[in-house]
Amino acid sequence: MSHMPRYVAFLRAVNVGGRFVRMAELRAALEGAGFTSVETHIQSGNVAVTSRRRSTAAVGRELTDVLTAWAGFDVPAIVRTPAEVAALVAEADAVPALLPGTTKRYLAVADGDVPADAAATLSAWDVEDERARALTGGVLAELGKDFHRTRLTNARIERITGLTTTWRDLGVVRAVAEKWSRR
Repeated sequence: MSHMPRYVAFLRAVNVGGRFVRMAELRAALEGAGFTSVETHIQSGNVAVTSRRRSTAAVGRELTDVLTAWAGFDVPAIVRTPAEVAALVAEADAVPALLPGTTKRYLAVADGDVPADAAATLSAWDVEDERARALTGGVLAELGKDFHRTRLTNARIERITGLTTTWRDLGVVRAVAEKWSRR
């Protein structure tokens, strides 16, 4: 039997806005659909699976279909290999501080590469205590204020980029990369 590849999925719109799903039930639903070695990390929809499928796009489509049917609402799955997640974290870490003082960094993981015009719009983003940079397959946001007070929301990043994105604290993405790249 050949080795099945491992994938990391960042699920959008789970455990926010009244769309609560239990991770144990989510894991069971994915195992019931044929995914193996299903694991989750915290409650924000970070999932690792192995699949006989051989592309992140195919795994993403299947996860989205399975989870949307199971949850009863749209659950986009943005899928990367563990190496791609590690590379995204390294790319974010290589960006120098965008704001002075104490800030928090977030990644909007995207379902494609940010178009050049959108990258320029994001680089020019100049709202108080908010800055952004396009990365390979995502957007780095650096905030000097509470996440819930930002004007640079996930919905705005989606409008600017034309992509489906899901926000994560950079520390969470780093933990996911470390946890699932070791296997």
